[in-house]
Amino acid sequence: MRPELFRIPLPFSINLFGHQIHQVPIYGYGLMLVIGFLTAAYWARLLARRSGLDGELFINGALLALFTGIVGARLSHILENFADFTDPQRSAAENFRRMMDLSSGGLTYYGGFLLAFPTLVLYARWKKVPLRLGMDIVAPCLILALGFGRIGCFLNGCCYGARCDLPWAVSYPYGSGAYVDEAIEGRIAAPDQQLVLKPSSEGGWVPLSTEELARSADRSRLRAIAASHRSLRLHPAQLYSTFTCFLLAGLLYACFTMPHADGRVFALMLMLEGASRFMLELVRAEPPVVGRFSLSMIIGLVLIALGTALWSLFGRMAPRERLEPLGA
Repeated sequence: MRPELFRIPLPFSINLFGHQIHQVPIYGYGLMLVIGFLTAAYWARLLARRSGLDGELFINGALLALFTGIVGARLSHILENFADFTDPQRSAAENFRRMMDLSSGGLTYYGGFLLAFPTLVLYARWKKVPLRLGMDIVAPCLILALGFGRIGCFLNGCCYGARCDLPWAVSYPYGSGAYVDEAIEGRIAAPDQQLVLKPSSEGGWVPLSTEELARSADRSRLRAIAASHRSLRLHPAQLYSTFTCFLLAGLLYACFTMPHADGRVFALMLMLEGASRFMLELVRAEPPVVGRFSLSMIIGLVLIALGTALWSLFGRMAPRERLEPLGA
């Protein structure tokens, strides 16, 4: 876990939300998002040119998807954790600043997908891009970008896994999301928990914010404790997801180059992503919402059903003449 990789000093200070900024921190989460976006956009342009389309349309579409995807992903995260962003103990400005702060992660993939996808459909119709072919081009690129995003999750310490005693298990530092969650749930005995937790108005404990930790009057003691206490050993679920995404991206690309009905690569992406996400949730620490199923498990099942339906539909829509491989 390394949320902040390094800092770039500024020749002048900037006032941002009442804070003077003298250095620009480079976060692992954000850097991986940028790398994933650039890699996916470049790959989409290559696949578009191979298919006889204007590759620059896909670069512009990627920029549009980036903006709408971040907005949708952030809105989804805020709605899922609404209480964290409407804390009555903070001012309205502080709550709003937490909503806008992406440095600690807080982007839900499915929320971004649900807003970016219909936006790109409208964009494709406007630019007269063959919709099903465009979906096939986007499919492996989207999964590739997700793989890089999961590396960012690992660096940030979010989306962590369940308890694990395997040799490759990881533990997170004192004060991290995993550590605080385990302390709140009583799974670990956090020493001097008032240093990282505060009493909740509803009883129990809630995590201190980053600002509250920074204002702690006993920071030297916090650093000493932090050096000797960590979370339980957990599955590196983020890296499992990264490996799976890269594998699926390669598989989808192979299918793209083979004879197929337009749209079926995208449908296959939905089925594979839904199935892999469902299985990966078995080693995640996400709470159940319906029986033993987490929200991501339910979404995974919906993706499998949707992908299956689209696979059948696109097959019936395909021309009856023999399908030729792209680029032939």
